[in-house]
Amino acid sequence: MMFKKCLMVIMLCMLVPLMVACGGDEVGQIDLENFEFPNPELPVILIDIEGYGQMIAELYPEYAPITVHNFIELIEAGFYNGLTFHRIIEGFVMQGGCPYGTGFGNSGRTIIGEFSSNGIENPLRHTRGVLSMARGGHDYNSASSQFFIMHANVHSLDDDYAAFGRVIYGLEVIDLVIGNATPVDFNGTISSDEQPVIREIRLINGSQIELD
Repeated sequence: MMFKKCLMVIMLCMLVPLMVACGGDEVGQIDLENFEFPNPELPVILIDIEGYGQMIAELYPEYAPITVHNFIELIEAGFYNGLTFHRIIEGFVMQGGCPYGTGFGNSGRTIIGEFSSNGIENPLRHTRGVLSMARGGHDYNSASSQFFIMHANVHSLDDDYAAFGRVIYGLEVIDLVIGNATPVDFNGTISSDEQPVIREIRLINGSQIELD
């Protein structure tokens, strides 16, 4: 009898780590205290997605100062915390930052589109992990709060959208989000109850930039 009890205890102990490991796909928390920034002079943000994990991204004011200034301003106001990624397309993008979760909302303010088709040179290409601003239709100056993160290289977006940052750590989080997405149409629309939630976006290196 004693032997059976001991055997049961051993089996339960073996199951515990398995249950922890299978409890979810979320990538572990990033050790920010020991994280080495490739370029300490750049603004760097943490993007924390509920149930998926964290990403670190550099922002490039050298190429898109107005866009970066606007993005940091929204971050510091806590605008993105609790919002979602409402549009997800494999091999293309994951898009979020709409206060309504529909793709039709903004922050109440629009900015100039910093890309070549709008007369502003921006050499950043739309490669995997790049952050860029969404905008409305043919209005080049309609970007506001919605942004997208590239899942793959899509150079047809180059020169027509304001790329302004790049994920430098946590690219696997993008793959997890994309892999679990179940769009309801060809536009990548995600049902409101299935949209990945942005737990937090915050500035972890640098500060708000000064515009000329």
